[in-house]
Amino acid sequence: MIESQILLIDDDDALRSALAQSFDLADIPVRCFGEATEALALLDPAFVGAVISDIRMPRMDGLELFRRISMIDHQIPVILMTGHGDVAMAVSALKQGAFDFIAKPFATDHLIASARRAIEMRTLVLDNRRLRHLAEEGASGEPLIGESRAIVRLREQMRHLADADVDVLIEGETGTGKELVATLLHRWSRRRGQPFVAINCAALPDNVAEADLFGQEGRAQLMQSGRIARAHRGTLFLDEIESSPARLQGSLLRVLEEREIHPVGAASPQLLDTRVIAAAKPGIDAQVADGRFRADLLYRLDTVRLRIPPLRDRREDIPLLFGYLLHQAASQIGRAVPDVPAAVRARLSDHDWPGNVRELANYAKRVLLGMEADDSGVDSGLSLSQRVDRFEALTIRQVLERVQGDARAAMAELQLPRKTFYDKLNRHNINISGYR
Repeated sequence: MIESQILLIDDDDALRSALAQSFDLADIPVRCFGEATEALALLDPAFVGAVISDIRMPRMDGLELFRRISMIDHQIPVILMTGHGDVAMAVSALKQGAFDFIAKPFATDHLIASARRAIEMRTLVLDNRRLRHLAEEGASGEPLIGESRAIVRLREQMRHLADADVDVLIEGETGTGKELVATLLHRWSRRRGQPFVAINCAALPDNVAEADLFGQEGRAQLMQSGRIARAHRGTLFLDEIESSPARLQGSLLRVLEEREIHPVGAASPQLLDTRVIAAAKPGIDAQVADGRFRADLLYRLDTVRLRIPPLRDRREDIPLLFGYLLHQAASQIGRAVPDVPAAVRARLSDHDWPGNVRELANYAKRVLLGMEADDSGVDSGLSLSQRVDRFEALTIRQVLERVQGDARAAMAELQLPRKTFYDKLNRHNINISGYR
């Protein structure tokens, strides 16, 4: 994810240097320029951050710079620094869409506070644009959301494989979206107009599994079509294949090798034209080594293996994915999308999300309903040291939210020296940037 930054433009070398130092102390990345042309060349509609410029400068003044930035993207925030004689011009620019103006002389803290608000607004604008794009993409089916290298690569592999009509093994932790990947592979393939039949192998009752899957022939009242036969000419999705009963694994192997099914009690098999996509949690290779899963079945399934990364390995995708899930939940429940408080943003970056997208979707619904989990919840079963740690982490989070991530203000309120403060942030896995 691209880090937000400030482009600072002022022809006064001393003031520019002093302001740059103040932004560095406030942990806000800044790039400095003595004139506007070079900074203007860095701007495009994807720019993440804000522009701060003096009004009176040679060659291109701040007002002309603001007009040109508006032509690139009128939602890039521009903060103008003005002398007393330029206030009227700055007010006029404000009416035309400038984000703010700061009259000289000014307190640096006021400029930094304005810059933080501008960055937050720009981040929100870009997030909303991405969400609109995702909504349009989702109109034809749920998108596989994310911009991390891992998820972009996964989408590329899926597009490449979709029409290849080869069997695929999808590997991923609980809640990562294995059925979604299988559904998209079907939807993007030439079989899209035919049935997509999903079977949860872990939920098959042993006593009726073969008849349920392969069908049954015999007396008329016992005749039934198996679920696998319904995938003829379409796609058969075998979810949690690693949990299939041992005695069924041989039958599934025959389906994959011969592309035929043999109903219980039938005299002859039935031909089957289907693409098989299986899904498994990580560790199926170990099950083969332990003798709990047939090696020949795995080899037959594993023509191509797609691995879905867990959320903890693509953290940069979490805010965008959460935003999409929040909008989706709001549409389903019929509520307005709420502002996301700093504590929720911090949890998005701090939590490991062991339940992956499924857990994140449930959290989005709780946030929408105003029922998000409180870190100060029940402490039963915890030791004294664990309770103290939980209280300490909660206190630090509350202070950071109150001071909007201002490290110096938080250290002052908590009465902690700098090293101790940052040691505690690391110990509790608290990301201070999530509170800004």
